[in-house]
Amino acid sequence: MVLKLYGSTTSTKTRTIAQICKEKNIPYELITVNLPAGEQKSPAHLAIQPFGQVPVIDDDGFILYESRAIARYLAAKYADQGTPNLIPTDPKELAFFEQAASIELSHFEPHALGVLIEKVLKGRKGLLPDESAVTRHLAALNDKLDVYEVILAKQNYLAGDHVTLADLFHLPFGTMLEGPGLGYDVFKRRPNVSRWWDDISNRPSWLAVKDGA
Repeated sequence: MVLKLYGSTTSTKTRTIAQICKEKNIPYELITVNLPAGEQKSPAHLAIQPFGQVPVIDDDGFILYESRAIARYLAAKYADQGTPNLIPTDPKELAFFEQAASIELSHFEPHALGVLIEKVLKGRKGLLPDESAVTRHLAALNDKLDVYEVILAKQNYLAGDHVTLADLFHLPFGTMLEGPGLGYDVFKRRPNVSRWWDDISNRPSWLAVKDGA
């Protein structure tokens, strides 16, 4: 049975899961959830995602939501195909992976998302951004990326010398930050961060889904 991916083609987290499927050579069928129409809050969708969000997968009857949990599940279940070691199995390498995943979740996403809420999501609702919040989040993000520069001076990726989910999780929000309409140069000004960002943002898996899952 082909994996069913419930989400929106432009949803950041849906595209994350689509990318993991590409990395692991997992065929999937996108079941479109119309977010502007509120389909994520319908009884049918709430039955598989009680918080009324996307993405959700149905893997031959196994239902799972929350994008990081889905990514970990797919990387583990399909460990022997596609890109290896998206989640390492060696205990020390796994610990470094979990460290890197925590870095992305704790130090990158809150500030990247903070900028995007002000500059993108509020605009979609006809609201004006709080520019002081944008400035605050950008300053914090740049401080965090200064630390990334130190880490990436010693290794190719955040968890070591092999790409993992922790690197790939940066792509949707990072791409939006530097994309049309925003153009924030948060990666290119640091040589090691720039090298890392160029690497992960040009992976065929991301190029295949960056404009739609």
